[in-house]
Amino acid sequence: MKKALFTTFLAVVVIAAVLIYRAGATFEDRQLEPAAGLTTVAIDESLAIERFAGALRIPTVSFDDRSNFDAAAFRDFKSFLEASYPLVDSRAQLTVINDYSLVYHLPGSDPSLKPVLFMGHMDVVPIEEITRSEWSYPPFGGTVADGIIWGRGSVDDKFTVIALMEAMEQLLSENIQPERSIYLAFGHDEEVGGKDGAAKVAEYFEQKGITFDYVMDEGGAVLEGMMEGLDRPVAIIGVSEKGYVNLVLTVKAPGGHSSQPPRQTAVGILSRAIVAVEDSPFPARLDYIYPTFEALGAEMPFSNRLAMANLWLLSPLVKSVMLKNKDDAPGIRTTTAATMVSGSPKSNILPTRATAVINFRILPGDSVESVTNRVIELIDDERVTVTAEYGVNPSPVSPTDSRGFELIAQTIRGMDDSILVAPYMVRGGTDAKYFYSVSPNVYRFMMLRIDPTTIGYLHGIDEHVAAEDYLEAIRFYYHLIHLSISNRKSL
Repeated sequence: MKKALFTTFLAVVVIAAVLIYRAGATFEDRQLEPAAGLTTVAIDESLAIERFAGALRIPTVSFDDRSNFDAAAFRDFKSFLEASYPLVDSRAQLTVINDYSLVYHLPGSDPSLKPVLFMGHMDVVPIEEITRSEWSYPPFGGTVADGIIWGRGSVDDKFTVIALMEAMEQLLSENIQPERSIYLAFGHDEEVGGKDGAAKVAEYFEQKGITFDYVMDEGGAVLEGMMEGLDRPVAIIGVSEKGYVNLVLTVKAPGGHSSQPPRQTAVGILSRAIVAVEDSPFPARLDYIYPTFEALGAEMPFSNRLAMANLWLLSPLVKSVMLKNKDDAPGIRTTTAATMVSGSPKSNILPTRATAVINFRILPGDSVESVTNRVIELIDDERVTVTAEYGVNPSPVSPTDSRGFELIAQTIRGMDDSILVAPYMVRGGTDAKYFYSVSPNVYRFMMLRIDPTTIGYLHGIDEHVAAEDYLEAIRFYYHLIHLSISNRKSL
């Protein structure tokens, strides 16, 4: 008995020693050196802010119902860019794709070098008319007050579009002579999937045989006070993104009057199907969040390092803890969200057709097909048909040792060396997903500082951005473009 207890004690001590050793030895400092010698950019700040405000006054709204598309607004936005950025307009070659999306090309002096592509989107989400009175300033007023720029699109994503145009205009005013060609591409329908905008732009590049050193779109940001255990700001660069599919569940029935109901109505059958799906969530996996922890591990508290360095033993515990956190859970599984249900038009009529939409955000490793098949198996009811209404598979994962990733990271840290940089998986969808056919190096980042008090304004009431954050973004793009269009491998 004593021998067994001693053996058990010894095993516990050995395991504890291994856990502690790995916590200290696994994570090295992976932060890249900041870009050196980034000069002060002499921006006309008042003019830059006013031009941004002017862009916000043009209601380039994307609607799910395409019949509401306002073509005139997008033509006005194109005219606005032409008038506001005369050097870009005169020196860059403009190609209009599918009537509204814009591609600017500034040729480089060395055609043997692969070009770089910077992206954004001109469209914005609509506002709910019922909430208009709740806005502090008109949503399409482009109001500037007390150092804040207010309006729909001030973050998503005219912030990127106009900051890129400002940076390019500034570079051209300094008579820049790029070695490497640069492209800017601005889609017109990202908020409704990007199939008519960015997807067509990607097809255009494919047809022209144009491939890129790297591609950069919106997606990541600088998080302040949002990473548990870290006091320093963290710039998260998206290297992949989850997929997306809406599955439509449909049940058909004879109908009739509610005074003579069957044992199960179409709505009842549909409800059981929804519950069956919700009660069996997708399994959790840590492989797509581990690179983020790996990049930040050296800066994290010991408890975090202990857990993440010893997933061979503690993986079930880590998953359990993360799944209980509504912010962490979507990063480790394919998510399930029943969002829409319809049935009878009147309370006393049995529905002849009941439908529901379940939205899935798909973790890499799963697919539209595998999600659909799993849902059919879970429901296991021939009376319920399952149809994929719209689906996009998860993107590939871009490398973190490419020239593009390193330039982005080093430029971020060159502007503020207190910022830590880490790769991450974008949980929403961006236009970037369409561009893996023209580059394996596709990244998502905005030089925008976000904290717990500001993140809720994205797509919400009172969308706004601090003027100083917008000006910082211009300077970031200026430096990144300037560094990217040379032939240097990294800094």
